[in-house]
Amino acid sequence: MLGELRMHELAGYKGRVLDLIKTAGANIGDIVKLTRDGKSVEGLLMPRTVGRNENHVVLKLGTGYNVGVRVDESTRIEVVGTGARPALSKPPRPASKGLPKVTIFSTGGTIASRVDYRTGAVEPALTAEDLYSFVPELASEADVETKVLCNLFSENFTARNWKEIAEAVRDEIRSGVSGVVVAQGTDTLGYSASALSFALPSTPIPVVLVGAQRSSDRPSSDAATNLIGAVSVAARAPFAGVFVVMHEWMSDDTLLVHKGTKVRKCHTSRRDAFKSISATPMARFHIETRKLEMLEAHYSARGSSEIVCKPNFDDRAALVKFYPGLDPGVIDWYVAKGYRGLILEGTGLGHVSAACFPSLARAVERGLFVGMTSQCLWGRVDMNVYSTGIDLQKIGVHPMEDMLPETALIKLMWVLGQTEDTARIAEMMRTNLAGEIGPRRPEGGEDGEAH
Repeated sequence: MLGELRMHELAGYKGRVLDLIKTAGANIGDIVKLTRDGKSVEGLLMPRTVGRNENHVVLKLGTGYNVGVRVDESTRIEVVGTGARPALSKPPRPASKGLPKVTIFSTGGTIASRVDYRTGAVEPALTAEDLYSFVPELASEADVETKVLCNLFSENFTARNWKEIAEAVRDEIRSGVSGVVVAQGTDTLGYSASALSFALPSTPIPVVLVGAQRSSDRPSSDAATNLIGAVSVAARAPFAGVFVVMHEWMSDDTLLVHKGTKVRKCHTSRRDAFKSISATPMARFHIETRKLEMLEAHYSARGSSEIVCKPNFDDRAALVKFYPGLDPGVIDWYVAKGYRGLILEGTGLGHVSAACFPSLARAVERGLFVGMTSQCLWGRVDMNVYSTGIDLQKIGVHPMEDMLPETALIKLMWVLGQTEDTARIAEMMRTNLAGEIGPRRPEGGEDGEAH
């Protein structure tokens, strides 16, 4: 096991450098001597991150500084002693008893990782003690416990993971906690928020999803700020339900609390990547004062309902993005593969080309539910304006109002997991179950971004 661990630590080294280290029989934490061009340097062999320049070794010198030593064909490495392997120092857990109890579930991502600059090591902070040392401000927010559910890049999530998270949240709520935080990678955070919104249709406390756009080893990291806000909201917010808490702007002054079915990641790397689409965020969290400013007047109050968990999903549903020239055979392929439903991401008010009509008709005849969403970020589908939309409805395509395409997909997976009755599926998909369908706004109110 130790050998496997040390080989994992060497994963940052490649090519000639890795071959030299293996030939020398060196491990992370050994004292090694590097000789090149008649000159030598000794130090503790350190792990390194994968970068573009593979031709250097990281050593910790006797002075305590880490240096990178370039390696070429003349370089030799030998082990001259055994030192202490790099390890994170963990301070004692601060006293936080008497505060609201919050459970943080870790599923992967970068939000709970940290750097120990004494050793140069980067490791995930997965225990409560780690988190308190990473974000000491948490000690004044809640009595935090942490549990690891999985360790995945968020693009690897499936319906099975959402089921596991929903059941774990249910069990934690039954234990009496004041709030639950789910830390995840940001790339599919919106999908998971939708999944939990449907899988937990009733909850007496806030369930908050949170992530980080920038890892904690970067000076511009948003990890600590996001985590503080998420824990504070989970511990004290007056509302219940499933939410996402992330930066409102590029600065660290405010975070927004987004409804789980109305949030989308809109930028690859900015701190304020997450936006509420065609909806008003639930609240704004002020970092300096720890105050929560309500932006939405209507919500389910904390403690007003019992926990209900319906965690089953059927992933035989697909999201098909229409584009000019789309081969209708794509639709036929899903039908032939035994899928039970399709969500179309159409143009404008909800359109696809007439070339797709025969394939869609065959899909509906085979019993598939077909729903229409829009590629536009804001506004809602209206399939009664143009003949294309009217013809699609005659075929059996259902308008999904102002649902985000990804939310409609997750909802369909969840609905398919609840029933096999075709009429019931259509009824549930067109019913607002978790705030996924917003109210119609006054004339012109559908056009702009909701803040």
